[in-house]
Amino acid sequence: MKKYHGVIFDLDGTLLNTINDLGSSVNDVLKYYGLPEHTIEEYKMMVGNGMRRLLLSSLPPEQAEQIDMEQAFDMFQKIYAEKYMESTEPYEGIPELVEWLYHNGIKMAVNSNKRDNYTKSLIDKYFTHIPFVQVLGERPGIPRKPDPSAALEIAAEMGEAPEKILYIGDSEVDMETGKNAGMDIIGVVWGFRGREGLDADKADYIVESPEDIRSLFEVKGAKY
Repeated sequence: MKKYHGVIFDLDGTLLNTINDLGSSVNDVLKYYGLPEHTIEEYKMMVGNGMRRLLLSSLPPEQAEQIDMEQAFDMFQKIYAEKYMESTEPYEGIPELVEWLYHNGIKMAVNSNKRDNYTKSLIDKYFTHIPFVQVLGERPGIPRKPDPSAALEIAAEMGEAPEKILYIGDSEVDMETGKNAGMDIIGVVWGFRGREGLDADKADYIVESPEDIRSLFEVKGAKY
């Protein structure tokens, strides 16, 4: 077994179930323009490439050219700013996993395509006392995932080689990001895509629950 020293988590669909607040916010925009809304299940297949892409994916192709996208995106951001903590919560077993990793000396970070301010606020709320090495969301001038720039920035801050870090996510974007960064990849089946997409994207490990991730670390006298 390889000895890993750190993990980089995706946020949406991996640490936190954010889909209801995202879907509700986009539906409010669609309702304003008199466009058909989508189900939460449909939104699970649209997320992962940033907030602007999510809104664009929700629009009928013929409508995307007829509305003011900047106005629509500004509306989406304002609505989501009010809603993004309404029903979002950690997945079952995630708080316990994060505590276990922390108490056993595993370095942790977050790399998301959600805007940086939302990413940091959500981590601050749900993992208040956990000292993540870094928490990075979408930032101006930095390419979004699957570009590995942010993941490699985190590896440098951890002081670890990429091969000593596990990249953990639920989507094809996460699988590509980890691969592009030279990291081994854990695909989680509790997220937005399910097992089928992870099999297709060749994750190094596929886990059914957060508890399963503990077995990938060589920890003597594990604490907590």
